[in-house]
Amino acid sequence: MAMDRPNIPLNALRTFEVAARQGSFTSAAIELCVTQAAVSHQILRLEDQLGVKLFHRTPKGLILTSEAEALSPVLTSSFDQIGGVLDRFLDGRYVETINVGVVTTFAAGWLMRRLTEFKKLHPGISIRLFTNNNRVDMAREGLDLAIRFGQGRWPGLTALPLMQTPLTPLCAPAQASQLETPEKLAQQFLFRSYRTDEWPIWFKEAAIHPPKLDGPVFDSSIAMAELAANGLGVALLPYGMFETQLAEGRLARPFHLEVTTGRYWITRLASKPESSATRAFEAWLTETAN
Repeated sequence: MAMDRPNIPLNALRTFEVAARQGSFTSAAIELCVTQAAVSHQILRLEDQLGVKLFHRTPKGLILTSEAEALSPVLTSSFDQIGGVLDRFLDGRYVETINVGVVTTFAAGWLMRRLTEFKKLHPGISIRLFTNNNRVDMAREGLDLAIRFGQGRWPGLTALPLMQTPLTPLCAPAQASQLETPEKLAQQFLFRSYRTDEWPIWFKEAAIHPPKLDGPVFDSSIAMAELAANGLGVALLPYGMFETQLAEGRLARPFHLEVTTGRYWITRLASKPESSATRAFEAWLTETAN
């Protein structure tokens, strides 16, 4: 059963909300594109209908009464929600926006060139991407979904598996031609990611004792790939994310040996209900990436 709603004109409530937020009838009139007299009239009308005083007028401006302080934040929140929904109507069509955090490597190496396909399938869904280095706080950053790399175990999150991305050494073609055996790789300048176990795992698979790793530590695979392409060292990278650079000859893969230390996942807060838009994006992503 619907609650009884007081017969208060919406225009009067809107005028009060703006005046309370602005702290001035003059400023409220400017925002509402009406005269100051019109604002004053609406406030007097609302006070009469509610039977309470909403403002104390002082030389320093308006002061909200206790009744106004109780009403103002409720109206502001309500008008913000209404505005947020109305903003989603674009060209006569309702558009739902979802905020997606994504590891920069995955965004640049795989997702961006495929988003056009999703938009064609779902014109009513707008994807707003926020790149990160795999460290993300979904609740604090207001994200609906986050694509990240790892083992799939994050407290408070649900995780759907996407693609595995094996790691292998990548470097400039001229440098790759000099690496006939994995043993020679140990003599090269090796870029490291903040996941410190990756190079040791690869050398163990190559049956080689890992060299001392004292090169710079990066939180961006893209940065390491760029440095490697310029001949400044060798990076252990998910080669599937750098297919373009490999095809163009900017990077080369000297060895077939690869190791898998994790995969990409699409995650969301377990406590946050899914929307039709997030379900559609999850379904498209898992189908396309697997």
